[in-house]
Amino acid sequence: MSSEKTPIPAASNFIRAIIEKDLSQHKYATKKWAGSPGDAAHQDTGVVDAAKIRTRFPPEPNGYLHIGHAKSIFLNFGLARDFDGVCHLRFDDTNPEKESQEYVDSISDAVKWLGFGWDNANESNLYFASNYFDFMYRAAESLIENGHAYVDEQSADEMRINRGTLTEAGRDSPFRQRTVAENLARFREMRDGKHADGSMVLRAKIDMASPNINMRDPAIYRVRRAHHHNTGDQWCIYPMYTFAHPIEDALERITHSICTLEFEDQRPFYDWLLERLAEAGLLAHPLPKQYEFARLNLTYVVLSKRKLIQLVEEKHVNGWDDPRLPTIAGARRRGYTPAGFKLFTDRIGVSKADSWIEYSILEDCMREVLNTDAERRIAVLDPIKLVIDNYPEGQSEDCFAPNHPLKPELGKRTVQLSKELWIEREDFMETPSKGFFRLTPDGMVRLRYGYVVKCTGCEKDADGNVTVVHCEYLPDTKSGTPGSDSVKVKGNIHWVSVAHAYEAEVRLYDRLFKEAHPGEGDKDFLDDINQNSVQVITAQLELSLKDAKPEESFQFERHGYFVADRKDSVAGKPVFNRTVTLKDAWQK
Repeated sequence: MSSEKTPIPAASNFIRAIIEKDLSQHKYATKKWAGSPGDAAHQDTGVVDAAKIRTRFPPEPNGYLHIGHAKSIFLNFGLARDFDGVCHLRFDDTNPEKESQEYVDSISDAVKWLGFGWDNANESNLYFASNYFDFMYRAAESLIENGHAYVDEQSADEMRINRGTLTEAGRDSPFRQRTVAENLARFREMRDGKHADGSMVLRAKIDMASPNINMRDPAIYRVRRAHHHNTGDQWCIYPMYTFAHPIEDALERITHSICTLEFEDQRPFYDWLLERLAEAGLLAHPLPKQYEFARLNLTYVVLSKRKLIQLVEEKHVNGWDDPRLPTIAGARRRGYTPAGFKLFTDRIGVSKADSWIEYSILEDCMREVLNTDAERRIAVLDPIKLVIDNYPEGQSEDCFAPNHPLKPELGKRTVQLSKELWIEREDFMETPSKGFFRLTPDGMVRLRYGYVVKCTGCEKDADGNVTVVHCEYLPDTKSGTPGSDSVKVKGNIHWVSVAHAYEAEVRLYDRLFKEAHPGEGDKDFLDDINQNSVQVITAQLELSLKDAKPEESFQFERHGYFVADRKDSVAGKPVFNRTVTLKDAWQK
């Protein structure tokens, strides 16, 4: 069954145009370097290759990646691939209090799953900011020595007050005029653990009257006694992200440092810092350039790291890989595919203008990919028994169903038909409504891939609920045999043989939030959680699904696309998650 696609205008990518222009002007060339970035032996060999771009994907390992990161991954790795360049995976691990190896591993898995690695020929493109801590410390001392940094001992509240406002200039710190010797001594004392956490910071010395608050002497180092997942207890001072990030880009010879729009106001400091270090002889031209694009704003989800952590820690969801979460781990478990994410990012494009993307576009992209890739299977999700009274007791026969209607080369599979079948409860109506063409008393339908049957009645329990439907089959009407079209019917229903069914747990996932913009206005975003975002049922499936492997996807005919859960499925007993329905159930 084909799926509908939401039409959207052709996407654009302004960064691609920038890169094309830079390459046409031979703006960048790949130099051969000896040693590792940040090491004293890291030197230019003088050998220059053809112009090549370098991008990077620099996550902080303090949480799981989400769908917005997928857009950035496809942008950075995709541009490098398309222009025969290199993309680095770099962990910006400068905040040990919130970082862990668990997050490092989850991020690595997500990038690999989306189809990207970090080995290009013999070059390793996996980096950690913490591997540059020695260089960053030397860079900080260089700023002090050249009059561009000082140690400030104001309290956090004093610094905040003296920073000024958007309409009022800041005030100089009383420690701003310290001598170079005094600042070096204080900074080394910070490094040696002689001062308490939060008692002092190293600040860049720029302009406390700058209209850009980010240029009002930003902090670049702080004292933090925290165990680091990579460097252990080697350091008790750590660089600030805004100081570390441009240095990492420069050491790795990044050409196009692509980030989201919230970093646009940080770009002047990015450029200022690199120029000061280049003047000191620590970095070489050409220096990296930062470019900003609009982050992904997606309806019906929250992408705030703080809110995602709250959902997990307060157990509103079942961990970071809950299929309802917009994390890449959750999306993968839901059955979303890398190809679907690639189609999505291509469709929405890259721009500098903030806008909201409808979640239905992402779902449509997944439908489109799965419609092509997923084989078809039969599943009865709300089963009621159908008894064919005139079918021989104990007998069964083969019926043949195509594995994929769009790919006849995949052939057909055998499904068994017998006297007792499972059908969908909604496929029988004792008193039919107008336009109902499925099973009704004295009505006829075709059993998909099987016979035409005529309903003869039903059984009910004490409460009047239908428990069993009865029918008789017409022997000369089996699909695929001569004369099968001798009886014309309007209805066609699917079924599974009771004797040949696989009873399985199926999880019907829906959107986690019932509102397009959770928490809009003064509401708590938790109040907008969709209480029906998951329904766990016991379904009857065709027997071949018993052998489904974790992460194997299928279209359950009439119902949607489902995947064998990668975490809870075991050999011979898969559990299925609904990835997406066949059509948009949220369309208004």
